[in-house]
Amino acid sequence: GVAPATDLVLGATAGCLACFLTNPLEVVKTRLQLQGELQPPGTYARPYRGVLRAAGAVCRADGLAGLQKGLPAGLLYQALMNGFRFYCYSLAEDAGWTGYAGGTVAAGAVAGAVGAVVGSPAYLVKTHLQAQTVSAMAVGHQHNHENITSAFKTIYRQHGVAGLWRGVTGAIPRVTVGSAVQLATFSSAKDWVCERQWFRRGSWAAVLAGGMVSSVAVAVAMTPFDVISTRLYNQPVDADGTGKLYRGFLDCIVQISSKEGLLGLYKGIGAVYFRLGPHTVLSLFFWDKLRNM
Repeated sequence: GVAPATDLVLGATAGCLACFLTNPLEVVKTRLQLQGELQPPGTYARPYRGVLRAAGAVCRADGLAGLQKGLPAGLLYQALMNGFRFYCYSLAEDAGWTGYAGGTVAAGAVAGAVGAVVGSPAYLVKTHLQAQTVSAMAVGHQHNHENITSAFKTIYRQHGVAGLWRGVTGAIPRVTVGSAVQLATFSSAKDWVCERQWFRRGSWAAVLAGGMVSSVAVAVAMTPFDVISTRLYNQPVDADGTGKLYRGFLDCIVQISSKEGLLGLYKGIGAVYFRLGPHTVLSLFFWDKLRNM
């Protein structure tokens, strides 16, 4: 093991490296999740259809650089969220909590919740910037920020410090569930393939195998929370910061389910997996290898 403070730096570095490579899929995922917001299926235009065609639509509307929209905010979010997430998980490991039954899941959940709270303002800005596009291809509310700096300034000026944490009620369950499933399944899968001598313990192949199994589980468990989080972060708000579309986490679930159907909670699951798959593999791979160094 390594010191928790070192894990903070390594976790932040691993998250940023993975984010740089997977941010285009995050842009596509955001657009797909906002498309047809609170509208019954089949009653709205669909400028984004599937992962590949949606990526092409982003390029046509915003140019090739459009696939890296919100990258600075995404990197900041990954540095804060993953840094503190791995730091807290490392503390739990040092304390021996992960050695108890269910300890890995509990430690991953708590670590994820802490990371979600710390990184929430960056995720808010990232979502706003990634949703922005030309009017013909726009889905969801358009906040029209110039860049990451102006976004933070505008939100703070209009709604104060509390405004920077708007939507955190959706982020906490999202990252808590995702982190618990990711860290638990990654560790278990990596140990499982090594015990059966499919791959040598500590090898890159064992790390990648653990990450691939983990990414499937995370995508299935996390997508509904991811959709809710995106909607809460991107919705327009009143002058006092109250959401105009959703009153909170539970209201968001009810409205999406009633107006878009239960499958509305799984919008963009293909993009979620294709983003989470590489991101899970890369972030955990980088983290594992950096720790060993």
